Amino acid sequence: MLTLGVEEEYLLVDPRDGTPLPRAAEVLAAADLAPALRPSEAQHELLQVQVETATPVCEDLAAVVRHLSRVRAGLNAAAAQHGCRVVPVGSAPFGLDDPVPVTDGTRYRLARRQAPALVDDLMLNGMHVHVGVEDEEVRLGALVRLRPWLPVLIALSGNSPYFRGRDTHFASWRTVRFDQWAVGGPPPAFVDAADHRRRVAALLRSGAIADAGQLHWHARLSSRYPTVEVRAADVQLTVTDAELFAGLIRGLVVRAVLDERAGEPRPAVPGELLRAATWHAARTGPRGRLVSPVSGTARPGAEVVREFRSHVAPGLLATGDSGRIAELWERYEREGSGADRQRRWYAEGGREGLTEHLVGSTVCPEQ
Repeated sequence: MLTLGVEEEYLLVDPRDGTPLPRAAEVLAAADLAPALRPSEAQHELLQVQVETATPVCEDLAAVVRHLSRVRAGLNAAAAQHGCRVVPVGSAPFGLDDPVPVTDGTRYRLARRQAPALVDDLMLNGMHVHVGVEDEEVRLGALVRLRPWLPVLIALSGNSPYFRGRDTHFASWRTVRFDQWAVGGPPPAFVDAADHRRRVAALLRSGAIADAGQLHWHARLSSRYPTVEVRAADVQLTVTDAELFAGLIRGLVVRAVLDERAGEPRPAVPGELLRAATWHAARTGPRGRLVSPVSGTARPGAEVVREFRSHVAPGLLATGDSGRIAELWERYEREGSGADRQRRWYAEGGREGLTEHLVGSTVCPEQ
């Protein structure tokens, strides 16, 4: 139950001005030869301006940190050989004049045919955290129980305020853009594992999606592993940021598992309220007003974040992460979210300053 794994998506950019560069094939070929990386540890994403990595199954946050630090450094070195860098940013702050090339793969070509305008704007990068839960029914129950807290997680992890040269006035523009796909947003409140299987099968039979990989809910049951896969967070600027959110997400899932095993009533949150809460969370981040999962009403973000931390505390205690997350949280409160930092860097140094900080974030644990 306590295992976890982390997937991260990165953008390839020109280190001088932050322009996305479609050099994934060259960077991944160099990465496969790098001594710091294992073969195929980094992979293609939808667009050729992106690459993706995944840790192995980890038992603690220290292992996650070791793997992410090594992979980020190795990928960045491989990118430097081809005149670019990998940056952990939720959306591309600056754009390209021409359509972004799509990776040559069946699924990717199909996506481009289905929705070319959406694909051209998918220079978006997330952080996906898998938490191992062996029992299928408990796993499903945990998914349903964490639904109300996903908007708060989106608010806290926002790292995509800029897109194609403009301030979007959102903390997580990635959330807004990605939710335009056929199946996205908060996951449904499934009754049980059989209900989940029936409804996913109906989506597949309908032809609305080609495979389970197109279930772009903010959290889902992995189709490959016995895990709850939480996909709500933007990719994080530093390894330290990633450690914080990996720990919080595992704590959130473990709290849900504990409540499920104890037979606590599942929260009943209407889908329309959850979607509205998600939109507002993506817009304001934790500094605006958020919908409280406790009261169901909009309240100051600081109060709702305190509710979130109180809710997740038993899960952190169970994983042994309470002390480390408290340390990381102090830094988060001091530095702000990724969106906060990006806006601060742009205000201080414009495009050049933002690019310099983003490039420096990749392998630096502190900013």
